Amino acid sequence: MSAPAAPVRIVVADDHQIVRSGFTALLGTQPDFTVVGTAEDGAEAVRVCQQTAPDVVLMDVRMPGVDGIEATRQLASPGWDRPRIVILTTFDLDEYVYDALRAGASGFLLKDVTAEQLFHAVRVIAAGEALLAPTVTRRLISEFARQRPRADSSRAAGLETLTPRETQVLRLVAEGLSNPEIAARFTVTEETVKTHVSRILAKLGLRDRTQAVVTAYETGLVVPSSREPG
Repeated sequence: MSAPAAPVRIVVADDHQIVRSGFTALLGTQPDFTVVGTAEDGAEAVRVCQQTAPDVVLMDVRMPGVDGIEATRQLASPGWDRPRIVILTTFDLDEYVYDALRAGASGFLLKDVTAEQLFHAVRVIAAGEALLAPTVTRRLISEFARQRPRADSSRAAGLETLTPRETQVLRLVAEGLSNPEIAARFTVTEETVKTHVSRILAKLGLRDRTQAVVTAYETGLVVPSSREPG
């Protein structure tokens, strides 16, 4: 019999003590989670993560001093065991959240999330998937990509390294299609699509599907429409 999987190690960073306590208590009800630390600002979040090596960080985007964007940027930088980061926010169309996604966060949650949604999000992120709600997250990325200048030329030039099929797959990922849906579109196996996605991320130096969606919009591969779902 195989040994049970180790609990998901979590850090909760928020400048409001009641939020930290609430999320910690909720997460503590699940046998496959363990909260290994909390932090009240971004600088402390980075220190705690360096000390505890969590799998997942729940990161408030707006904190005094070092905010969630800068903390995410530091935690997502190469050079050490990078945790996966979920941004906490009070409203969805938040420019701070968009900047945190660009900095390397894997997704975001509204602070009024239900317990079940919270548990599901942590498990998805811990499993290495991007927390990419097809409507809300794409609407956020589309809204702010429309307002920003195009990405730097090196980022756009990276698209030239993709094969035609990889470019098609990236476009469909950015449009919100899942791997099974992309597989059905091209009449290939889901495993083939996973391979394409992995190669896209490697060639573009991206961490997960969320960064792939941001890149697709910012480079103009996918053009934000005036009618995003949501």
